[in-house]
Amino acid sequence: MIMSYKVAVVGFGAVGKEIVRLLNQDVLPLESPPRILATRAREERLDGRTYQVLETADEHFTDVDIAIFAGSEGARGASVTFGWKAVENGAVVVDNSSDFRMDPKVPLVVPEVNFSAINPDHRFIANPNCSTIQMAMALAPIHRAVGLKRVIVSTYQAVSGWGTAAMNQLKSQVDDFEAGREIQVDSSIIARQIAFNVVPQIDRFQPNAFTKEEMKMVNETRKILGDPEILISATCVRVPVFRGHAEAVTVETKSPLTPEEARRLLAAADDEAKEGRYRSRLIVVDNPSDDVAPEERYPTPLDSDSTSHVYVGRIRQDPVFENGLSLWVVSDNLLKGAAFNAVQIAERMHLKGMIAGGRGAH
Repeated sequence: MIMSYKVAVVGFGAVGKEIVRLLNQDVLPLESPPRILATRAREERLDGRTYQVLETADEHFTDVDIAIFAGSEGARGASVTFGWKAVENGAVVVDNSSDFRMDPKVPLVVPEVNFSAINPDHRFIANPNCSTIQMAMALAPIHRAVGLKRVIVSTYQAVSGWGTAAMNQLKSQVDDFEAGREIQVDSSIIARQIAFNVVPQIDRFQPNAFTKEEMKMVNETRKILGDPEILISATCVRVPVFRGHAEAVTVETKSPLTPEEARRLLAAADDEAKEGRYRSRLIVVDNPSDDVAPEERYPTPLDSDSTSHVYVGRIRQDPVFENGLSLWVVSDNLLKGAAFNAVQIAERMHLKGMIAGGRGAH
């Protein structure tokens, strides 16, 4: 007897579409195609298939085993309205929004790092911020081995992190420039012109002069790594790239760690993380041998495009801190940074028998 599930996906923007693509690859045994919910009912085409998108309502969660909230397409806050009701109706919820990430009752999970934070009683799981996920993947092996004292990170984040509207805005601004028209800026999407520019603001400014995105990286990283004492400072920057986030990360470790040791440590962590059919690799792109050109020792967002992996390069001794290391981290923000990580959580819960309900299928 094989268990199969009814799955709902809430939001059909950039992230929601990637979630549906993953579910269509049989990552989970589904009783029927995923039910797609959004802010308004409509018909959508994706990869040659037509989907009937339903307006999100309580009634659509009454028979659902797994509900994945994409956190996009205007659905911010959807999990606040519908998430816990879905849990009350018997569903496991995986939420990509930021609404419950810091709730002490809700596990915040990167499967390769801290899946053990989920116990069989948990029915609501939070998916971390996209830039947090890739940094946590790279830092977790280092933290386990020698401890982290402080982290300083600057991000270079693609416009798709905001969603489809931001991707369209970048394209339209480039089109305006090429046509000799005045470039149009909708500051409700990205605060300043993004074409041919970089914008050091992602989300709203907080009372401490950091943005909400920057404080997500601080607080979420501490929660995922299980260490509230790590000192973290983040500067998050939007860049004119459609897909793929990059990060320049400098850490001070509690014990010494050479770049060579860090390379071996990260490679070993990749070898150990093999659970589940769907997993993200931690790939070290930094071969210091003499026959490798310097430009082949680091990844770029194009290298991560449409992959589920986290890539690390330019691992080097930092001259500022006594036990300092600097590294460059890249990942696809729509996949490992959002959709893939969320589906991974559901898949591992399925493999460990942590999803109650389900239907028998011979």
